[in-house]
This record gives sequence, structure tokens and C-alpha cells, in this order.
Amino acid sequence: MLALTAGLGLTVLGLGAADEAVASFDAASWVWSRGKGEVSRVNGVTAKIDTRVDVGQARGHGLQVSQSDRFVILRDVTTGAIASMDLTDLQAFWNQQSSPGIGVSVALHDKSAFVVDSVQGKVQQVDPASLQAVGQPISFPPGITGGAFDGKGRLWIVAPSEGTVTAVTPAPSATEGAGEKVTGDPQRVRTEPVGGASHDFELTTLDDGVAVLDRTTNELTRVGDTATSRVTLPLTGPGTLPAHTDGSTVAVTVPDSREVLGIDAAGGVKAKFTVTGAQSQLQPAVAWEDYYYVADTDGGTVHVFDQAGQEQKPITFQRPGGPLELDIREGYLFINAPGSSTARVVDGEHGVRVVDKYADDVLGGDPPKVKTPPATPPPEKKKPVKPVVAKPGAPRNVRAAAGNAEARVTWQPAADNGASITKYVVTGNNQTFQVGASQRSLVVSGLTNGETYQFAVYAVNRKGNGPPRSSNPVKPTSEVPDPPGTPVAEAKPDGSVTVTWPAANGQGLAIARYTVTGVAEGGSAPAGDAKEPTLTIPAGQLEYGKQYAFTVVSVNERGAGSKASAVSNSVVPFTKPGKPENLAAATVSDKAGTVQVTWTAPADNGRAISKYVVKAGGKSTDVTDGTAATLTGFGAGETVAVEVLAVNEGGESETATATARTVAPPAITVTGTDTAYTTATVGFSVDAGGGKATCALTVPDGTGSDGSCTSLKASKLAPGTGYTFTVTASNAAGKVTKTAKGTTPKLMGTATCNNGDSGDQKTYCDADVDGRNGNEIFKITQQVNSQQAGWVKDGTRLQAYCKKTGDKVDAYVYNSNKVSTWWIQIAYEGKTYIPWAWLNLDDNDNLDNLPTC
Repeated sequence: MLALTAGLGLTVLGLGAADEAVASFDAASWVWSRGKGEVSRVNGVTAKIDTRVDVGQARGHGLQVSQSDRFVILRDVTTGAIASMDLTDLQAFWNQQSSPGIGVSVALHDKSAFVVDSVQGKVQQVDPASLQAVGQPISFPPGITGGAFDGKGRLWIVAPSEGTVTAVTPAPSATEGAGEKVTGDPQRVRTEPVGGASHDFELTTLDDGVAVLDRTTNELTRVGDTATSRVTLPLTGPGTLPAHTDGSTVAVTVPDSREVLGIDAAGGVKAKFTVTGAQSQLQPAVAWEDYYYVADTDGGTVHVFDQAGQEQKPITFQRPGGPLELDIREGYLFINAPGSSTARVVDGEHGVRVVDKYADDVLGGDPPKVKTPPATPPPEKKKPVKPVVAKPGAPRNVRAAAGNAEARVTWQPAADNGASITKYVVTGNNQTFQVGASQRSLVVSGLTNGETYQFAVYAVNRKGNGPPRSSNPVKPTSEVPDPPGTPVAEAKPDGSVTVTWPAANGQGLAIARYTVTGVAEGGSAPAGDAKEPTLTIPAGQLEYGKQYAFTVVSVNERGAGSKASAVSNSVVPFTKPGKPENLAAATVSDKAGTVQVTWTAPADNGRAISKYVVKAGGKSTDVTDGTAATLTGFGAGETVAVEVLAVNEGGESETATATARTVAPPAITVTGTDTAYTTATVGFSVDAGGGKATCALTVPDGTGSDGSCTSLKASKLAPGTGYTFTVTASNAAGKVTKTAKGTTPKLMGTATCNNGDSGDQKTYCDADVDGRNGNEIFKITQQVNSQQAGWVKDGTRLQAYCKKTGDKVDAYVYNSNKVSTWWIQIAYEGKTYIPWAWLNLDDNDNLDNLPTC
């Protein structure tokens, strides 16, 4: 017994109360995320995930989820492993194994559970907590369908070979000590005919009983506590039903023509409409709260219609990863896309809310992760060309084998010519028989030994009847061979299936051939003939990932056939996986020599994908967890060719390819330099080389800046000065520089003396006198006679460089009483100083236009 995950037992303890977790399940649904390998609980009221549970061993697989208010049972379709999770403590264990593939299902209602093996026809009740068998199994003919509970806790099974539906009640439970114990055996409580033997059937469970659609005759039969009712529906092709119907209106979908009918309890057509579009066939529509929700099989769109057949706003998913799962629970419709990160909750007023299945602020959430580059979106789908639809072709290989007062007629499928085969019609012995499209065999009894019979078979689709093809003539006889021994089937890695069996006793006559019939969920069909007691069914004839078992009939030299052998073991045909899809390689912007590779899991084709092999640059990396890889060790700016292939038991898939370029060192182009008195703005552009660049500007004798990679500003420059500016751009691959030159404009000032009324003042300003004269200029920022450099007349223009503090100077002899401790460095006898009090700078005498010396 292996625990589902070590953290599960602690999950509910973190909530503080186990029963609190159970109480919230009435309006909740557990959904599967295939790529993440998680089941998550969606709260219908809040439309949020409140718990995430890791199911890593099923990542990338199909997962069947059955749930009640007490238990969740998981079945890994790829491996057949079954786990049970008790919602009182969220402990889950993989403690049961079934045959892998499609063909086994788990039905759960309240505290009762059944494992239904449709191929073998075995229905076994199990304890929902331990999954251990309860009582004896109930056996049906191989190839059953259904296996679901109605609202009253009855399990319903359809046996297509008999044309019947059977209700099964679970073994009763009794209270013992502190718990309950189930004792006894489950019981068949009712069997009703719902159509002809060897027809195809669809079943939907109701609050009371079931509705069963005979797809061969389009008859819908309701069976429950009330009187059984039957109505023939006006369908244009084979119909489908949802697994469960909420309420009394049954939605019947014809995928071939995209038509939906709503059938009320009295058998009347309550609604009828056609879903527009032709991108794929339709999944079975779900009728709920007088609306119809019908999804395309590719999972991208759920079409919504009201009772009048008027289309409402559709519900869409990006990259859904396949068919959608629609589940009605406690007043909410839950729509899950197993391949997507989102789900939807629809309330009773048909309001739609998006659910983030990967939300990390919940129980079991992940820590924050570094974002990786988004994958390249898949190419836009081309609008499909509408196929030409015609009547079907003739069935192939129609053969008859005589038995004791009977004959077995078998055939291979007819070409459907664009419209699904509804049924096959067999004629002979003045009788007509209808056979389901997936059955393709018929035993005609009541014949007379010694008389010769011949049969003809034709196919029917919505365009009409195809041409008949006749069998060989046969003569029933009592001299029939014994059936062969029990066959053994083996699936081969090349996609073929080999069936072997002990040779039959011909009772004195030679065995001329053996006819092998494949049994799958819902029916059986001929697989081929062999002269020896072995048959290899070629790859592609059987569906990968689906369970099959086989029976064999021996035919003697006179054309007489035996009864069918016992059914073989079940096998799942498989082959190598499909090519990885949506492969994208992207630059990792913050790491040198690195690319990020992502892809979508392909079809596993019947066996789990064990790993992906990622090749690039002569290196090979195995990825066993997830569908992404980070590749390192490449050169800067290198174009990397990436190959990805998937591996399973069948071998290696075709290779998907993509390319990406690693981060290259940045490149700088200077576009211009704009200078002011004390600042300069350098414009430039940067090619970041596929990464994210950071940029800086430096300048000698000034102050640079950083940040923008389009322009940067230098400050604290001196007017009238030439500068060399250096732009630096850096990314993960390296650092580059580029220089630019520029000269700040000269800042001029006007030496200003009063020229006032006093003659002394006027002479002071413009004549040589003893002592200080006019606009005196000094070598330092002090009025020291010995440091005087000279003087200039009023109105003299002087070039200014910078400012510096010094002696306080009062310009009381000037126009304005300008007082300041600032001195201006000017061009006079080299670089000398004049008090700002005596110099009016251009541009409004703004000191901010000068740097500090």
C-alpha cells in the first residue's frame, strides 16, 4: 500500500478540523489537472480552489475521478491503479489495481462503490475506504456498458448482447462498534429489455432510474420506480447521452449532425436545435436549469442554448488539452479542462466564473516560481472543409459459419462516407435483423440442419441504406467442432495484438479456420480469421489505450462453427507515443547561454510516457517530470536547435523540433546628444540581444545616471566645456560601451556697475583710481588686493564656468542692492573669479545654470 502523497495527512490537520473539510463538500467538485498532476477541490460558492492534492504518479495520464460527500476515488486510466481518499482526513492510498486503459470504471454513491470491468462483464462491489472486495462479483456477458448510480443508489448496467438493463443494489451495511461494516453480496433487483440483442446502447442515470437509448433503432426507454416508457426519437444519426441527467429532461446529442434534442419525461421533444460550427463532433449535451451545455470534443468551446434553442454566450478555454468534464453537483455546474490551468463554475442563474486551478494561496499550493517565457501559441486552426456526405459503402468480408441449427454472420465495417453508421441490417431466412454499428456479428438461431442459407448485410447512415454484400452459403449441422480453449491475448510494442488459443477438437473433421471476435466496452466486433490457432491483429485496427478481450470460434471443413470460446484476458493495444506537441524554445533573458523549452504531452498511445529526451548542442537530457526543460552551456547569441521526443514502452516517438537564440551581448547605437549649460542628454537605442538590458551613462568631471535604455542625462557639467560621454549596456551575456562627444553652450554674464548720480561712483566704475576699481576680478574668492587679477568696465561680457562660495559682497554701488557669498569663475586672465553681486548671468541671472566649482 503506497500513500498518495506524504503531505496529505497533514493537509487537513492544517485546517484545524477534519469535519470542517467534509462539510464544505456539498457545493464542491474535485477536478483533475493532467499537466500539473493534481486534483483540486473547487468551491462552487466562491468559484475558487480551496485544496490542491499532488497525484504526481498520474501526471500526464487520464484520470477518472468519482466522488461523493465522503470519498473521492481516483483511477489512473494509463496504469489502471486505483486510489481512495477519505475526505474526513484527506488520506489517500493507491491500494487497488485494475486492468489499464479505457474499459474499467469506478462507480461511487454515498458509502457504496463498485469497480466495473466492462470488457470482462464483471461488477465487483468494494469498500470505498480500503477498496477491498465486498461479497461476490456479479457477472454479465462481456462488453457491457453503463455502470453508474442513479439518485436512489442503484447501479445500472446495460448488456448489449442481450438488449437489457439491470439494476444492482449494494450489499447492506450494519453498524458494529464505532463503525460500519458491509456484509453479504450485492443483488440484481431488476432487469428490463431496452432494445434488441446486439444493438448499441447509451445510458444516462436519473434521480430515479435510467434512460437508455437504443442507438440502432433510436428508441429511448425510461426505467425507474414508475412505469417503463418507450419513445422513438427523430434522430438524424447515432445519439449520445450524458453520464448523468439532473432533472427530468434528457439531452440527446447527435454528434454527426451537431443536433441536440431535449426529451421530457413524457417522451415529448421539449427542445431541438443545431449547434453551429464544424470544428469537431460534439460531446453529449448536459441539460440543466432549462439550458443546454454542449462541448466540442476538442474541448475549446462549450456552446450554451436556452430552452427555445437560442444560442447564448459560449464558454471558451485556451489550450483545454482535450474533452471537457461537465459535472452537476448541489446547484452548480462544474466544467473542467484537464489539460488547462482553469475551470469554470456556472451558478443556477447561468453566471459563469473562472477558476484558477493553480492558485498558490490555498492548502497544498506551490511556492512562488520564477516566470518562464511563454510558449509560442499553436498555429491558428484552418477552417475545415465540409466533407461530402453520401450513403455508406458495402460491408467488407461478410462471412457466415453454420452451427447446430444456427449460423453466425460476421463482417468488417463499411465505409461511412462522411456520416456515422447508424446500424447494420442483416437479411436471410426470410428475416431481417438490426445490429449495432459497433457489434458487427449476429447469431441467427432457429434454423434447420441440412438446409442451405445465405445472408446479406448492408449499412445504414443518415443518408440512407448502403449496398448489400452477401455471405457465403452455409448449411447448419449438428456436426460442429468444439470451441477452442480459452485464448490468451498479448499486446505488442509495435501496436499489434497477438491472440493464441488451444486448438479446437474438430470431432473427426478438420478445422478450416478460426474466427476471432474482439470484445470492448459496450460491444464486440470481428477481429479477423486464422487458419492456425493464433492471430496477429495489425497495428491500428484496435484503438490504443482501450481495453480489449477476445473470443474464438472454430469452423470446420464443412463450414460449421462452434460455440464461442471463453473470453480471454484483457489487453490494451499500445505503440510509441505521438510526437510532442506545441514545442517552443525561448530565450532565457536573465541567464547567459540558456534556452527554455516547453511542449505539450502527446497521445501516449496506450502506455505511460516514461520520459522525454531533449537534445541540443550535442547534449541529451532526460525529462521525467513535467513538460519543460532549461538547457544551459551554449555560447552568447548562439542559435540552438532543439529536438524533443517522447518515450514509452512502445519506443520513441517522432521528433519535434524548434530553435531559439541565447542571449547575445547588447549593442548600442547613439542617436544624438542634446546639451544645456550644466546638463546633457544622450539619446541611444539598445538591442538587448534577446535579454533584458540595464544601461548607465558616465562622464568625467560630471555626474552620470542609469535606468532608461533610450536616453540618459548627465548633470553638474560646466558651461562651454567639451565632454566625452560613455554609455554602458549590460545583460546576462556581457557588457558593452559606446562613447559620444558634446560641448555645453557657453554661459555669458554682463559685468554691471551703477554709473549712478555720484561722480565718484561713476569714476569708480569705469576709471583707474587708487585702490579698488569698478568690477574687480580676483584670483581667489576673497577681496584681497594682492590677489586682484584686474577689472572690467560696466557692460563687459564675460564667460562664466562655475560658482564657488567666498567673501560676502554687497553691491550697494550698483543698480540693485545685490548681496551674495557666491563668486563666479570666469574667463579673464585664465580662470579667475568675480562676485555674483557684480555679474548678471544670461538666462535670468539663474545661478542654477552653473555647477559648483
